[in-house]
Amino acid sequence: MLVRFGYVAMSVLVENASPSRTMTMSSFKKIDDREAAIRKLERIAAENLHNTLRLLRHNKGSHIHVYRFSSKLIPLATHEDLSDWDPFPALKQDFAAIGDFVKENGMRVSFHPDHFTVLSTPREEVLRNSMRDLRHHVRMLDAMGLNATAKNNIHIGGAYGDKPSAALRFEENFLKLDRDIQERMTLENDDKTFNAPETLEVCQRVGLPMVLDIHHQWVNNEGEQPWDLWPDILKTWGSPLAQADSPADKPLPPKIHVSSPKSEKDLRGHADGVEVEPLLAFLRHIAAYTPSLDVMIEAKRKDEALVQLMQKLAFYHEEGVEWVDESTVIIHP
Repeated sequence: MLVRFGYVAMSVLVENASPSRTMTMSSFKKIDDREAAIRKLERIAAENLHNTLRLLRHNKGSHIHVYRFSSKLIPLATHEDLSDWDPFPALKQDFAAIGDFVKENGMRVSFHPDHFTVLSTPREEVLRNSMRDLRHHVRMLDAMGLNATAKNNIHIGGAYGDKPSAALRFEENFLKLDRDIQERMTLENDDKTFNAPETLEVCQRVGLPMVLDIHHQWVNNEGEQPWDLWPDILKTWGSPLAQADSPADKPLPPKIHVSSPKSEKDLRGHADGVEVEPLLAFLRHIAAYTPSLDVMIEAKRKDEALVQLMQKLAFYHEEGVEWVDESTVIIHP
């Protein structure tokens, strides 16, 4: 099984390259000239996109093929007070440069819209804002010229005192989304509410691919082992929504998330790095029937955690772990 590791948004190894510089609405309103304030927002966004391209170049130099974009590339992009502002014309070339680099180097990229993007909500205003946010993320990927293999990963959302009804509400609201938004989505189990079996059931009903978070599954489960669920999770990656725009001879690999508990007192928090043994146990259980897998590392130390994990994996070369490059291994069954 070919396994590629990636990291989330920020680098701790590249200095002064934040892709998430922002501006608050209160700061925006302090600028008397609204057009000048909008131009400032666009300058900040252009800098975020420039730094994103710097990070992608860093990834190429480090042979890192999987990366999650920051959702904060354009400050205040979905704020209701700026609904008349379209930032994309001013940022057209910046987005195109990112997309070209991704395509030229065969990278797998994604977004993870923030926790307020909730399709299980009973509140119309929250649902409207969630749909607006998903549309915004699709517009960013479209502006990069990337096809539907670039996904937006979300959680089901809150239970609101009635988990079966919340799950049904998610499904109903999902079906209201435009097809291009649906094709870009993946669904992930969370650490408090919808566990992995429950998330899998929703994915099976609506045809969404499931991203298994093995840390979340460890702290929120029904007694199952994560590899017990994997055969059915793997099938969700064969759905039309999962494989939209994937070449027939090169299907999109399934993806998982990995992190380790911050401490014994904070099991849900994320540690600086990743413990290798629990991850290897999972990978070895699924290696025999999973040709390839992409793994998003959600550790606090970002790309440094990836480097350290690969250094740890190098010690297992006599135990079925074959090094391919700085972010890729083969796990032999």
